Amino acid sequence: MTTRAHRAPTDQQRALDLLGDRPLVVLGGAGMSTDSGIPDYRGPGRPARAPMTYQEFVATPQAQQRYWARSHLGWSRMRHADPNPGHRALAALDPELLITQNVDGLHEAAGSRRLIALHGRIADVVCLGCREVTSRAALHDRLEAANPGFADTHAAAAVRPDGDVELDDTAAFVVPGCETCGGALKPDVVFFGENVPKDRVERCYAAVDALPDAGGALLVVGSSLTVMSGFRFVRRAAKAGTPVVIVNRGATRGDELATYRLDVGVAEFLGDLVEARFLGIS
Repeated sequence: MTTRAHRAPTDQQRALDLLGDRPLVVLGGAGMSTDSGIPDYRGPGRPARAPMTYQEFVATPQAQQRYWARSHLGWSRMRHADPNPGHRALAALDPELLITQNVDGLHEAAGSRRLIALHGRIADVVCLGCREVTSRAALHDRLEAANPGFADTHAAAAVRPDGDVELDDTAAFVVPGCETCGGALKPDVVFFGENVPKDRVERCYAAVDALPDAGGALLVVGSSLTVMSGFRFVRRAAKAGTPVVIVNRGATRGDELATYRLDVGVAEFLGDLVEARFLGIS
């Protein structure tokens, strides 16, 4: 009988051994939050969806009305989501930097400290006129007051990624403007077609660029790397010779650049990494 000690190591075990006690930069995507009930865009079996672009949002009041009606319903549910074991494992790992592409705030709720929310946070709202940033919770109350019974009428609408729902009947939805200047309000997140603020990108590049000298690695969890905002960090790390481990259900854009590519659950892998790092279990 072959004992465990004599079995050939799997790619997952090799990846855990590689990461070991190295300094880590972690890039996380929507797959981190699916276990918290928040669907992703590109997971296995997901239907094709076209999220509203920045250009569409700013073009007409009707587009903003459609966005806020859907988002009002979706956020009513998203704001009650709790961190899952994957979020808590990452908080325990406390990497040199966690770059999250998610806007749900669950990493922060789980206790992650050194974090950049690359695409912003859905809990904040910005005025396109005066640029004042206010609370989404406060806007939620205003939307409730302006649209009594709307949430109950459409309670069965299916939740979509990024905190909105499947809904076509939005023509009667009332969207209040900025309380300071009356301008149009937008969630303080980076829409498709909009650029990530330069200072965020530079801070992420700096962390990735420090990995080779520190003997560190880049760990990607729950991201298909379809959009350039995240994929660029994988390219940067691979070009510098930094080990890259990708953990995701389904293929990713960065697979050919990965030192190890694992098609396993992210929470499971991160739990194993916590055990390997802090409990000496391999």
